[in-house]
Amino acid sequence: MEQKDVLKALQRDHAAELKLAAERLKGTARHTEIIPSPALSELTGHEILLKPENLQVTGSFKIRGAYNKIASLSDEELAHGIVTASAGNHAQGVAYAARERGAKATICMPQITPPLKVDATKAYGADVVLYGEVFDESAARAQELSATEGMIYVPPFDDYEVLCGQGTIGLEILEDVPNVTDVVVPLGGGGLGAGVALAIKTFKPDVRVIGAIPEGSPAWKNSLAAGRVVPADQVLTSAEGVAVKRPGDLTFALLNEFLDDLVTVSERDINEMILLMLEKHKLVVEAAGAVSLAALEHLNLRSRKFAAAAGPHVVVPILSGGNEDTVSIGAVIQKGMISRGRIMNFEVELPDTPGQLVKVATILAKERANVIALDHDQFKASRYTDAVSLGVTVETNGPDHIDQVFAALRAAGYSPKRIY
Repeated sequence: MEQKDVLKALQRDHAAELKLAAERLKGTARHTEIIPSPALSELTGHEILLKPENLQVTGSFKIRGAYNKIASLSDEELAHGIVTASAGNHAQGVAYAARERGAKATICMPQITPPLKVDATKAYGADVVLYGEVFDESAARAQELSATEGMIYVPPFDDYEVLCGQGTIGLEILEDVPNVTDVVVPLGGGGLGAGVALAIKTFKPDVRVIGAIPEGSPAWKNSLAAGRVVPADQVLTSAEGVAVKRPGDLTFALLNEFLDDLVTVSERDINEMILLMLEKHKLVVEAAGAVSLAALEHLNLRSRKFAAAAGPHVVVPILSGGNEDTVSIGAVIQKGMISRGRIMNFEVELPDTPGQLVKVATILAKERANVIALDHDQFKASRYTDAVSLGVTVETNGPDHIDQVFAALRAAGYSPKRIY
Protein backbone atom coordinates (compact mmCIF):
# COMPACT_ATOMS: atom_id res chain seq x y z
CA MET A 1 0.00 0.00 0.00
CA GLU A 2 1.34 3.43 -0.90
CA GLN A 3 2.13 5.84 1.92
CA LYS A 4 -0.54 8.34 0.83
CA ASP A 5 -3.18 5.62 1.09
CA VAL A 6 -1.92 4.61 4.52
CA LEU A 7 -2.14 8.20 5.76
CA LYS A 8 -5.62 8.57 4.27
CA ALA A 9 -6.81 5.43 6.06
CA LEU A 10 -5.35 6.58 9.37
CA GLN A 11 -7.40 9.79 9.16
CA ARG A 12 -10.76 8.05 8.84
CA ASP A 13 -13.38 8.01 11.61
CA HIS A 14 -12.38 4.69 13.16
CA ALA A 15 -15.23 4.50 15.66
CA ALA A 16 -17.84 5.08 12.96
CA GLU A 17 -16.22 2.66 10.50
CA LEU A 18 -15.97 -0.11 13.09
CA LYS A 19 -19.62 0.30 14.01
CA LEU A 20 -20.58 0.28 10.32
CA ALA A 21 -18.64 -2.98 9.87
CA ALA A 22 -20.52 -4.52 12.79
CA GLU A 23 -23.83 -3.52 11.18
CA ARG A 24 -22.83 -4.99 7.81
CA LEU A 25 -21.86 -8.28 9.42
CA LYS A 26 -25.14 -8.81 11.25
CA GLY A 27 -26.74 -11.97 9.92
CA THR A 28 -23.54 -13.08 8.19
CA ALA A 29 -20.75 -13.42 10.76
CA ARG A 30 -21.47 -15.08 14.08
CA HIS A 31 -21.03 -13.25 17.35
CA THR A 32 -18.84 -16.05 18.75
CA GLU A 33 -19.46 -16.66 22.43
CA ILE A 34 -16.69 -16.44 25.01
CA ILE A 35 -15.61 -19.80 26.46
CA PRO A 36 -13.98 -19.92 29.93
CA SER A 37 -10.91 -22.18 30.10
CA PRO A 38 -10.34 -23.62 33.58
CA ALA A 39 -7.41 -25.68 32.24
CA LEU A 40 -5.54 -22.66 30.87
CA SER A 41 -6.49 -20.55 33.88
CA GLU A 42 -4.93 -23.13 36.19
CA LEU A 43 -1.89 -23.50 33.93
CA THR A 44 -1.16 -19.75 33.75
CA GLY A 45 -2.52 -18.44 37.03
CA HIS A 46 -4.71 -15.91 35.18
CA GLU A 47 -8.36 -15.90 34.15
CA ILE A 48 -8.36 -17.15 30.55
CA LEU A 49 -11.45 -16.64 28.38
CA LEU A 50 -11.35 -17.98 24.83
CA LYS A 51 -12.66 -16.08 21.79
CA PRO A 52 -13.40 -19.05 19.47
CA GLU A 53 -13.30 -17.70 15.93
CA ASN A 54 -12.63 -21.30 14.86
CA LEU A 55 -16.41 -21.68 15.32
CA GLN A 56 -17.06 -18.78 12.94
CA VAL A 57 -18.80 -19.15 9.57
CA THR A 58 -16.22 -20.75 7.17
CA GLY A 59 -14.17 -21.80 10.22
CA SER A 60 -12.19 -18.61 10.82
CA PHE A 61 -12.34 -14.88 11.52
CA LYS A 62 -11.62 -14.08 7.87
CA ILE A 63 -15.29 -13.95 6.88
CA ARG A 64 -15.55 -10.69 8.85
CA GLY A 65 -13.00 -8.70 6.85
CA ALA A 66 -13.84 -10.29 3.53
CA TYR A 67 -17.55 -9.62 3.84
CA ASN A 68 -17.08 -6.07 5.09
CA LYS A 69 -14.83 -5.28 2.14
CA ILE A 70 -17.10 -6.85 -0.47
CA ALA A 71 -20.18 -5.25 1.10
CA SER A 72 -18.52 -1.86 0.57
CA LEU A 73 -18.23 -2.42 -3.22
CA SER A 74 -20.73 -1.10 -5.75
CA ASP A 75 -22.74 -3.37 -8.06
CA GLU A 76 -20.61 -2.14 -10.95
CA GLU A 77 -17.42 -3.16 -9.16
CA LEU A 78 -18.85 -6.56 -8.26
CA ALA A 79 -19.70 -7.20 -11.91
CA HIS A 80 -15.98 -7.23 -12.72
CA GLY A 81 -15.50 -10.20 -10.37
CA ILE A 82 -13.40 -10.62 -7.24
CA VAL A 83 -9.81 -11.89 -6.99
CA THR A 84 -7.64 -12.46 -3.94
CA ALA A 85 -4.76 -14.49 -2.52
CA SER A 86 -4.85 -16.58 0.60
CA ALA A 87 -3.37 -19.54 2.45
CA GLY A 88 -6.92 -20.75 2.94
CA ASN A 89 -9.08 -18.93 5.48
CA HIS A 90 -9.30 -15.59 3.67
CA ALA A 91 -10.00 -17.59 0.52
CA GLN A 92 -13.06 -19.17 2.08
CA GLY A 93 -14.19 -15.85 3.49
CA VAL A 94 -13.95 -14.13 0.11
CA ALA A 95 -15.59 -17.06 -1.70
CA TYR A 96 -18.47 -17.08 0.80
CA ALA A 97 -18.92 -13.29 0.72
CA ALA A 98 -18.74 -13.15 -3.08
CA ARG A 99 -21.37 -15.85 -3.36
CA GLU A 100 -23.61 -13.92 -0.97
CA ARG A 101 -23.25 -10.81 -3.13
CA GLY A 102 -23.64 -12.71 -6.42
CA ALA A 103 -20.10 -12.02 -7.62
CA LYS A 104 -17.61 -14.38 -9.25
CA ALA A 105 -14.47 -15.06 -7.16
CA THR A 106 -11.01 -16.27 -8.20
CA ILE A 107 -8.65 -17.31 -5.42
CA CYS A 108 -4.87 -17.69 -5.72
CA MET A 109 -3.48 -20.04 -3.07
CA PRO A 110 0.06 -21.28 -2.27
CA GLN A 111 0.77 -24.78 -3.46
CA ILE A 112 1.35 -25.90 0.16
CA THR A 113 -2.24 -25.05 1.14
CA PRO A 114 -3.90 -28.05 2.85
CA PRO A 115 -6.41 -29.86 0.58
CA LEU A 116 -9.17 -29.27 3.16
CA LYS A 117 -8.94 -25.51 2.60
CA VAL A 118 -8.70 -25.83 -1.17
CA ASP A 119 -11.79 -28.05 -1.35
CA ALA A 120 -13.73 -25.85 1.07
CA THR A 121 -12.98 -22.78 -1.05
CA LYS A 122 -14.14 -24.51 -4.22
CA ALA A 123 -17.32 -25.60 -2.41
CA TYR A 124 -18.34 -21.92 -2.12
CA GLY A 125 -18.22 -21.62 -5.90
CA ALA A 126 -14.83 -19.93 -6.34
CA ASP A 127 -12.20 -20.74 -8.95
CA VAL A 128 -8.91 -21.76 -7.28
CA VAL A 129 -5.47 -21.11 -8.79
CA LEU A 130 -2.60 -22.86 -6.95
CA TYR A 131 0.48 -20.69 -7.44
CA GLY A 132 3.76 -20.14 -5.58
CA GLU A 133 5.39 -21.64 -2.51
CA VAL A 134 4.35 -18.91 -0.03
CA PHE A 135 1.54 -16.40 0.28
CA ASP A 136 3.54 -13.49 -1.13
CA GLU A 137 3.99 -15.27 -4.48
CA SER A 138 0.28 -16.07 -4.62
CA ALA A 139 -0.55 -12.44 -3.84
CA ALA A 140 1.63 -11.24 -6.71
CA ARG A 141 -0.27 -13.55 -9.06
CA ALA A 142 -3.64 -12.32 -7.79
CA GLN A 143 -2.63 -8.68 -8.30
CA GLU A 144 -1.45 -9.55 -11.81
CA LEU A 145 -4.87 -11.06 -12.58
CA SER A 146 -6.54 -7.97 -11.17
CA ALA A 147 -4.48 -5.73 -13.47
CA THR A 148 -4.94 -7.82 -16.62
CA GLU A 149 -8.52 -9.05 -16.14
CA GLY A 150 -10.03 -6.02 -14.40
CA MET A 151 -11.17 -7.97 -11.35
CA ILE A 152 -11.42 -6.22 -7.97
CA TYR A 153 -8.59 -7.29 -5.69
CA VAL A 154 -9.62 -7.97 -2.07
CA PRO A 155 -6.45 -7.86 0.05
CA PRO A 156 -6.22 -10.45 2.81
CA PHE A 157 -5.01 -7.97 5.41
CA ASP A 158 -3.58 -4.64 4.15
CA ASP A 159 -6.90 -2.89 3.57
CA TYR A 160 -8.93 -0.59 5.80
CA GLU A 161 -12.34 -2.22 5.24
CA VAL A 162 -10.85 -5.67 5.73
CA LEU A 163 -9.19 -4.82 9.02
CA CYS A 164 -12.31 -3.00 10.27
CA GLY A 165 -14.22 -6.21 9.65
CA GLN A 166 -11.68 -8.10 11.73
CA GLY A 167 -11.92 -5.34 14.34
CA THR A 168 -15.50 -6.36 15.12
CA ILE A 169 -13.91 -9.18 17.15
CA GLY A 170 -12.49 -6.52 19.44
CA LEU A 171 -15.90 -4.88 19.76
CA GLU A 172 -17.45 -8.21 20.77
CA ILE A 173 -14.74 -8.86 23.35
CA LEU A 174 -15.30 -5.46 24.96
CA GLU A 175 -19.04 -6.12 25.01
CA ASP A 176 -18.83 -9.65 26.40
CA VAL A 177 -15.87 -9.24 28.78
CA PRO A 178 -16.12 -5.70 30.23
CA ASN A 179 -13.32 -6.46 32.73
CA VAL A 180 -10.86 -7.70 30.11
CA THR A 181 -7.27 -6.58 30.73
CA ASP A 182 -5.39 -8.31 27.90
CA VAL A 183 -6.21 -9.54 24.40
CA VAL A 184 -3.73 -11.91 22.70
CA VAL A 185 -3.84 -12.11 18.92
CA PRO A 186 -1.79 -14.08 16.35
CA LEU A 187 0.01 -11.96 13.75
CA GLY A 188 0.48 -12.95 10.11
CA GLY A 189 -0.05 -10.11 7.67
CA GLY A 190 -1.50 -8.14 10.57
CA GLY A 191 -5.12 -7.62 9.52
CA LEU A 192 -6.54 -9.40 12.55
CA GLY A 193 -4.09 -7.79 14.96
CA ALA A 194 -4.47 -4.31 13.50
CA GLY A 195 -8.26 -4.51 13.39
CA VAL A 196 -8.56 -5.79 16.95
CA ALA A 197 -5.99 -3.28 18.25
CA LEU A 198 -7.77 -0.44 16.45
CA ALA A 199 -11.10 -1.41 18.04
CA ILE A 200 -9.67 -1.95 21.51
CA LYS A 201 -7.65 1.25 21.58
CA THR A 202 -10.48 3.29 20.07
CA PHE A 203 -13.05 2.27 22.67
CA LYS A 204 -11.02 1.09 25.69
CA PRO A 205 -7.35 2.10 25.36
CA ASP A 206 -6.32 0.75 28.79
CA VAL A 207 -6.74 -2.83 27.58
CA ARG A 208 -3.43 -4.31 26.44
CA VAL A 209 -3.17 -5.92 23.00
CA ILE A 210 -0.37 -8.48 22.78
CA GLY A 211 0.72 -10.05 19.50
CA ALA A 212 1.95 -13.62 19.14
CA ILE A 213 4.15 -15.06 16.38
CA PRO A 214 5.91 -18.39 15.70
CA GLU A 215 9.70 -18.47 15.95
CA GLY A 216 9.88 -19.34 12.27
CA SER A 217 7.94 -16.27 11.15
CA PRO A 218 10.06 -13.29 12.31
CA ALA A 219 8.78 -10.48 10.07
CA TRP A 220 6.82 -8.71 12.81
CA LYS A 221 9.61 -9.00 15.36
CA ASN A 222 12.12 -7.57 12.92
CA SER A 223 9.78 -4.84 11.66
CA LEU A 224 8.72 -3.58 15.09
CA ALA A 225 12.34 -3.56 16.25
CA ALA A 226 13.37 -1.53 13.18
CA GLY A 227 10.39 0.82 13.25
CA ARG A 228 9.60 0.04 9.62
CA VAL A 229 8.41 -2.89 7.52
CA VAL A 230 11.23 -5.42 7.19
CA PRO A 231 10.50 -8.54 5.11
CA ALA A 232 11.71 -11.85 6.54
CA ASP A 233 14.39 -13.68 4.59
CA GLN A 234 12.71 -17.00 5.32
CA VAL A 235 9.47 -18.25 6.86
CA LEU A 236 9.39 -21.74 8.31
CA THR A 237 6.42 -22.71 10.46
CA SER A 238 3.58 -25.23 10.55
CA ALA A 239 1.21 -22.31 11.11
CA GLU A 240 0.70 -21.51 7.43
CA GLY A 241 -2.04 -19.00 8.27
CA VAL A 242 0.58 -16.65 9.74
CA ALA A 243 3.45 -17.63 7.42
CA VAL A 244 3.84 -14.20 5.82
CA LYS A 245 7.19 -12.77 4.76
CA ARG A 246 6.11 -9.13 4.73
CA PRO A 247 3.65 -7.34 7.06
CA GLY A 248 1.19 -4.93 5.49
CA ASP A 249 2.00 -1.22 5.37
CA LEU A 250 -1.28 -0.11 6.92
CA THR A 251 -1.33 -2.96 9.43
CA PHE A 252 2.22 -2.10 10.46
CA ALA A 253 1.36 1.57 10.92
CA LEU A 254 -1.52 0.66 13.23
CA LEU A 255 0.27 -2.05 15.20
CA ASN A 256 3.43 0.02 15.54
CA GLU A 257 1.24 2.53 17.37
CA PHE A 258 -1.26 0.32 19.19
CA LEU A 259 0.41 -3.05 19.90
CA ASP A 260 1.54 -3.23 23.50
CA ASP A 261 3.90 -6.20 23.22
CA LEU A 262 4.98 -9.16 21.10
CA VAL A 263 5.57 -12.75 22.24
CA THR A 264 7.37 -15.45 20.24
CA VAL A 265 6.38 -19.11 20.58
CA SER A 266 7.89 -22.40 19.45
CA GLU A 267 6.41 -25.09 17.22
CA ARG A 268 6.21 -27.34 20.25
CA ASP A 269 4.23 -24.67 22.12
CA ILE A 270 1.78 -24.51 19.22
CA ASN A 271 1.35 -28.29 18.98
CA GLU A 272 0.81 -28.57 22.72
CA MET A 273 -2.04 -26.06 22.58
CA ILE A 274 -3.73 -27.77 19.64
CA LEU A 275 -3.72 -30.98 21.65
CA LEU A 276 -4.89 -29.23 24.81
CA MET A 277 -7.85 -27.70 22.97
CA LEU A 278 -8.83 -31.14 21.67
CA GLU A 279 -8.55 -32.78 25.08
CA LYS A 280 -9.95 -30.10 27.36
CA HIS A 281 -12.42 -28.19 25.17
CA LYS A 282 -13.18 -30.61 22.30
CA LEU A 283 -12.23 -27.79 19.92
CA VAL A 284 -10.31 -28.16 16.66
CA VAL A 285 -7.87 -25.24 16.37
CA GLU A 286 -5.45 -24.90 13.47
CA ALA A 287 -1.79 -24.07 14.07
CA ALA A 288 -2.18 -20.35 13.32
CA GLY A 289 -5.18 -20.22 15.65
CA ALA A 290 -3.17 -21.83 18.44
CA VAL A 291 -0.34 -19.28 18.29
CA SER A 292 -2.15 -16.93 20.68
CA LEU A 293 -2.81 -19.83 23.05
CA ALA A 294 0.85 -20.84 22.94
CA ALA A 295 1.80 -17.34 24.10
CA LEU A 296 -0.21 -17.59 27.32
CA GLU A 297 2.38 -19.59 29.27
CA HIS A 298 5.08 -17.07 28.36
CA LEU A 299 3.34 -13.77 29.08
CA ASN A 300 4.92 -13.29 32.51
CA LEU A 301 8.46 -13.83 31.18
CA ARG A 302 8.28 -12.50 27.63
CA SER A 303 5.96 -9.49 27.99
CA ARG A 304 7.31 -6.75 30.21
CA LYS A 305 4.11 -4.74 30.07
CA PHE A 306 2.04 -7.77 31.05
CA ALA A 307 4.35 -8.67 33.92
CA ALA A 308 4.53 -5.09 35.18
CA ALA A 309 0.74 -4.60 35.23
CA ALA A 310 -0.78 -4.53 38.70
CA GLY A 311 -3.86 -6.48 39.68
CA PRO A 312 -5.43 -9.65 38.27
CA HIS A 313 -5.25 -10.40 34.57
CA VAL A 314 -8.35 -11.30 32.56
CA VAL A 315 -6.91 -12.54 29.28
CA VAL A 316 -8.77 -13.23 26.03
CA PRO A 317 -6.74 -15.15 23.43
CA ILE A 318 -8.26 -15.20 19.95
CA LEU A 319 -8.52 -18.65 18.36
CA SER A 320 -8.36 -17.35 14.83
CA GLY A 321 -9.33 -20.49 12.92
CA GLY A 322 -10.04 -24.21 12.96
CA ASN A 323 -9.60 -25.33 9.36
CA GLU A 324 -7.08 -28.11 10.01
CA ASP A 325 -6.95 -31.23 7.86
CA THR A 326 -7.16 -34.65 9.51
CA VAL A 327 -3.62 -35.69 8.51
CA SER A 328 -2.14 -32.63 10.23
CA ILE A 329 -4.30 -33.17 13.30
CA GLY A 330 -3.10 -36.77 13.50
CA ALA A 331 0.54 -35.69 13.30
CA VAL A 332 0.02 -33.04 15.97
CA ILE A 333 -1.65 -35.52 18.30
CA GLN A 334 1.18 -38.00 17.89
CA LYS A 335 3.86 -35.36 18.48
CA GLY A 336 1.97 -34.07 21.50
CA MET A 337 1.58 -37.56 22.96
CA ILE A 338 5.31 -38.19 22.52
CA SER A 339 6.32 -34.87 24.09
CA ARG A 340 4.09 -35.59 27.08
CA GLY A 341 5.46 -39.09 27.51
CA ARG A 342 2.13 -40.63 26.60
CA ILE A 343 3.73 -42.54 23.72
CA MET A 344 7.23 -43.94 24.16
CA ASN A 345 9.55 -46.01 21.98
CA PHE A 346 12.51 -48.02 23.26
CA GLU A 347 14.97 -50.64 22.06
CA VAL A 348 16.32 -53.60 24.01
CA GLU A 349 18.66 -56.43 23.02
CA LEU A 350 17.51 -59.95 23.88
CA PRO A 351 19.30 -63.32 23.86
CA ASP A 352 18.18 -65.22 20.76
CA THR A 353 16.44 -67.93 22.75
CA PRO A 354 12.78 -68.97 22.87
CA GLY A 355 10.55 -67.12 25.31
CA GLN A 356 12.40 -63.78 25.54
CA LEU A 357 9.72 -61.83 23.69
CA VAL A 358 7.08 -63.34 25.97
CA LYS A 359 9.07 -62.24 29.03
CA VAL A 360 9.25 -58.64 27.83
CA ALA A 361 5.57 -58.66 26.89
CA THR A 362 4.69 -60.02 30.32
CA ILE A 363 6.63 -57.25 32.06
CA LEU A 364 4.91 -54.58 29.93
CA ALA A 365 1.50 -56.10 30.63
CA LYS A 366 2.18 -56.21 34.37
CA GLU A 367 3.22 -52.56 34.30
CA ARG A 368 0.11 -51.72 32.25
CA ALA A 369 2.02 -50.28 29.29
CA ASN A 370 -0.10 -50.78 26.19
CA VAL A 371 1.94 -52.09 23.25
CA ILE A 372 1.31 -50.21 19.98
CA ALA A 373 4.04 -51.69 17.77
CA LEU A 374 6.91 -54.23 17.84
CA ASP A 375 9.98 -54.56 15.63
CA HIS A 376 11.87 -57.85 16.16
CA ASP A 377 15.19 -57.65 14.22
CA GLN A 378 18.00 -60.18 14.72
CA PHE A 379 20.32 -58.33 12.30
CA LYS A 380 20.31 -55.12 14.32
CA ALA A 381 21.67 -56.52 17.59
CA SER A 382 25.26 -55.91 18.67
CA ARG A 383 25.63 -56.91 22.31
CA TYR A 384 25.26 -60.68 22.00
CA THR A 385 26.70 -63.12 19.49
CA ASP A 386 23.28 -64.70 19.34
CA ALA A 387 20.97 -61.79 19.99
CA VAL A 388 18.05 -59.92 18.55
CA SER A 389 17.07 -56.27 18.77
CA LEU A 390 13.54 -55.57 19.92
CA GLY A 391 11.98 -52.17 19.24
CA VAL A 392 8.79 -51.46 21.16
CA THR A 393 6.32 -48.55 21.02
CA VAL A 394 4.01 -48.33 24.01
CA GLU A 395 1.30 -46.07 25.32
CA THR A 396 1.94 -44.89 28.88
CA ASN A 397 0.47 -42.53 31.46
CA GLY A 398 3.41 -40.15 31.37
CA PRO A 399 7.04 -39.73 32.52
CA ASP A 400 6.56 -41.41 35.92
CA HIS A 401 4.98 -44.44 34.27
CA ILE A 402 7.89 -44.63 31.80
CA ASP A 403 10.37 -44.69 34.71
CA GLN A 404 8.33 -47.47 36.28
CA VAL A 405 8.39 -49.56 33.07
CA PHE A 406 12.16 -49.11 32.65
CA ALA A 407 12.80 -50.01 36.29
CA ALA A 408 10.87 -53.26 35.84
CA LEU A 409 12.78 -54.13 32.65
CA ARG A 410 16.14 -53.45 34.32
CA ALA A 411 15.14 -55.53 37.35
CA ALA A 412 14.58 -58.43 34.95
CA GLY A 413 18.12 -58.06 33.59
CA TYR A 414 17.39 -56.05 30.44
CA SER A 415 19.03 -52.77 29.36
CA PRO A 416 16.35 -50.74 27.55
CA LYS A 417 17.32 -47.63 25.57
CA ARG A 418 14.70 -44.97 25.04
CA ILE A 419 14.45 -43.71 21.44
CA TYR A 420 11.63 -41.16 21.98
